[in-house]
Amino acid sequence: LAAVIEDKVCCMHGGIGPSIETIEQIDQLERPCSMESGGLELMDLLWSDPTENDSVEGLRPNARGPGLVTFGPDRVKQFCENNGLQMIVRAHECVMDGFERFAQGQLLTLFSATNYCGTANNAGAILVLGRDLTLYPKLIHPLPPEAMDSASPGEFDHALWMQEINRERPPTPPRKNSFFGN
Repeated sequence: LAAVIEDKVCCMHGGIGPSIETIEQIDQLERPCSMESGGLELMDLLWSDPTENDSVEGLRPNARGPGLVTFGPDRVKQFCENNGLQMIVRAHECVMDGFERFAQGQLLTLFSATNYCGTANNAGAILVLGRDLTLYPKLIHPLPPEAMDSASPGEFDHALWMQEINRERPPTPPRKNSFFGN
């Protein structure tokens, strides 16, 4: 459900909805569990998302469905402070560049599936964590359409395709944070 690295980086699928205040709450979830037995804590941990940007604080209803929430950067800061964490790494959302910073860099959404569902044309990313806890996101570009079609005749120019896909992808907004390497 979640893991904490070196007591500083909390990794989870979704996020920190209204029921999640401490790492101990996550530790105390009975396992194995189901959505029925896991209650609100499990729902928050698996399905909550950050708000659309750093200026939207608090908890809000999530467009994904009833009972689901989005959480603002204030919640991220409070959770990290309460638990002695530097940051949260989560997944659950397709982001165009494979990773996206939130809450002034205290939260990182990491999504490794390229070209999600065959239609998103998104990059994926993996995260390398240095010994000093510096995080290095590494991009995984999706395969070009020609590579997916084995019946496609001729050669394609991979470099030109990469330029085109990067031109079409909206950039991830820069957010300064000392935990990220350059």
